[in-house]
Amino acid sequence: MNRRQFLKSALFTTIGAVVLSACKKVTTATKSLADKVFTKKYKDIDVSLIGFGMMRLPLKDGEPDIEKLQGMVDYAIEHGINYFDTAWFYHGGKSELATGTVLSKHPRNSYYLADKMPLRILKDKSEVIPIFEEQLKKCQTDYFDFYLTHNINKREWETLKQCNVYEQLLEKKKEGKIKYLGFSIHDVPELLEEVVNTYKWDFVQLPINPIDWKTVDAKRQYEIATKAGLPVVVMNPLKGGQLSTLNEKSAEILKKEKPHDSLSSWSLRYAASLPNVFVVLSGMSEPEQVTDNVKTFTNFTPLTDKEQEVLANAITAYNSSGAVSCTYCQYCDGCPVGIDIPKNFLIYNQYKATAKKDRLIIAYEAIKEENRADKCINCGICKAKCPQKLDIPSLLKEISETYKSLK
Repeated sequence: MNRRQFLKSALFTTIGAVVLSACKKVTTATKSLADKVFTKKYKDIDVSLIGFGMMRLPLKDGEPDIEKLQGMVDYAIEHGINYFDTAWFYHGGKSELATGTVLSKHPRNSYYLADKMPLRILKDKSEVIPIFEEQLKKCQTDYFDFYLTHNINKREWETLKQCNVYEQLLEKKKEGKIKYLGFSIHDVPELLEEVVNTYKWDFVQLPINPIDWKTVDAKRQYEIATKAGLPVVVMNPLKGGQLSTLNEKSAEILKKEKPHDSLSSWSLRYAASLPNVFVVLSGMSEPEQVTDNVKTFTNFTPLTDKEQEVLANAITAYNSSGAVSCTYCQYCDGCPVGIDIPKNFLIYNQYKATAKKDRLIIAYEAIKEENRADKCINCGICKAKCPQKLDIPSLLKEISETYKSLK
């Protein structure tokens, strides 16, 4: 079965029930009031199909801009967005604090809050519960609706088992401090299968977008989760913002088909069209992004066959540009020589999207010398951290050499 055929069979109707299979649960999609975003039934609750990711918050002087964020969150909740996702590492540990501050202005039963156990900092099982309790305080809440073990990979999978993370979080679930327990993962399908088969989970968070569907086999991961009866939360639907801008040729393809729809709306609808997906997370940094997402999901419709073809053509045009498949997640932070890896990739991708050599030269020279790609010592630390499995040292070398050739 090709991708088009698979997605065609996967589309759910906008009103009614979708039966995944005899051994899977029935997922019912319902529509709220006319001015509210589309919701889906998860177990016995109605969750907004679009979720607010608190990973890319608006900033002011390098800190989360609470006043601006408050307005964005207020607007989101007013229009039916009720799923908010934060984590220990986001914004250097400040996302949870910001999330707690802005959500505390609203009744606790008006939203669902998701947070995550930071596996990569755990050294001993005695640290699990103190971290969890600290997260509750930072988020100004008594419980988490959705709680995940964060970013499982081979190393963190061993940490999870050795530190009895699942068992300890299960106790918190029994205490009512966790309603639904899940995990997020950026790794190969084989590891996902092992995680799914080792413990009993309520849901899973996966990276799904039109690029990753093939390049990192997101399709197979989605199918593994669906077969296991695990509803899916989608992360990276816009691949770190790449699918919000694309390049001139790919953007033209989408705009010709739907001139009044944002580029972002295509990939968000792509992920939301899968029947086993109950939330698509979107990191929102500006009020305009919130209003656009509300517009997209207030009158949500799955992608049609024709739209699938148009989007596929646009992605083919974008991939031919040679852009780096980076989501700017910043998991590669901590370069021993101080290279700002996401910023180098960002300016390189902007160059690939526009083919304007002056843009690359000016942007590259605006980076502090100690943070530039040419300072790479090829230690490989970043490569081991990258959830996209990018050969970062080689890509940094490519950026450096491209700059020199253009200069």
